[in-house]
Amino acid sequence: MMEDKKNKFPDYITFPRTFEKYKWHKPLLTIVLTAVFYLIFQIILIIIFSKVYGSEILSLIKIGAYETLNTSDVITSFTYLSIFLFIPALYIASKIVNYRPFSSYSSSRGGWNWKIYFKCLGIAFVIYLINSVIDYAVHGRTGAVTQISPILLVLALIIIPLQGIAEEYIYRGLLMQSFGSWFKIPILAIIIQGIIFSVSHSYNVTGLISVFVTGIIYGLLTWRTNGLEASSAIHSINNLTAFYFIALGLKSLSSNVSTVDFVTDILVAAISAGLIYYIGCKKEWFSETS
Repeated sequence: MMEDKKNKFPDYITFPRTFEKYKWHKPLLTIVLTAVFYLIFQIILIIIFSKVYGSEILSLIKIGAYETLNTSDVITSFTYLSIFLFIPALYIASKIVNYRPFSSYSSSRGGWNWKIYFKCLGIAFVIYLINSVIDYAVHGRTGAVTQISPILLVLALIIIPLQGIAEEYIYRGLLMQSFGSWFKIPILAIIIQGIIFSVSHSYNVTGLISVFVTGIIYGLLTWRTNGLEASSAIHSINNLTAFYFIALGLKSLSSNVSTVDFVTDILVAAISAGLIYYIGCKKEWFSETS
């Protein structure tokens, strides 16, 4: 019964081809314009931060340098806000190219569905919290208390999920759908976006492989649920739990991922995705429109 309802929606990865105005070059043009507007927004954000905090702040902001993240309000805020800018950049680019609605990047079910997102968020939260508590119980405190203010600890509940959602729009949305429209092979599109997702992170080899596998898990979940809500929920919770445990000094942050963390990260992501998909199918979450 569930499978029949799922099939009433177009395949998410090859979704761009269903639009009447689709031409092979239009997804490419959208990617280029998104990159251009994102660069413009980045420059504006840097100017704002340098005006507010002084030009010396630029020497502290190192894009992709994970060891500097969560060390102060300024660096943390800049990092998460800079990634969020992908969404307005994609929105403007999609309006200019104008061959499909912006909502079609969210899902092939009729746009973004907040009910699905928050249901998936709850499941992911329980799994990631259990994992973080177990990690702390086994290894104890491995980090140092940071300079993060109580205000940012509260605001992080908003800006970090938005950052996670923004990454899903770019990697599992724009890029995966573009590759899917060109090659018409969903698995190939999932693999390619996973590679790009991996190399965009500044980790050691073990960490890059971990990010690649996680990207594949997110891609598969997006494909099977015909939307970004489930993968965005896991991504948001992964980043939130990491932020709070690191900000409170319970865990250290490093671009050198150990073998234990490699295995744990993949298992937790896979368990979260599998449980979300199983429960979601049983409850028919993914047969809902926005």
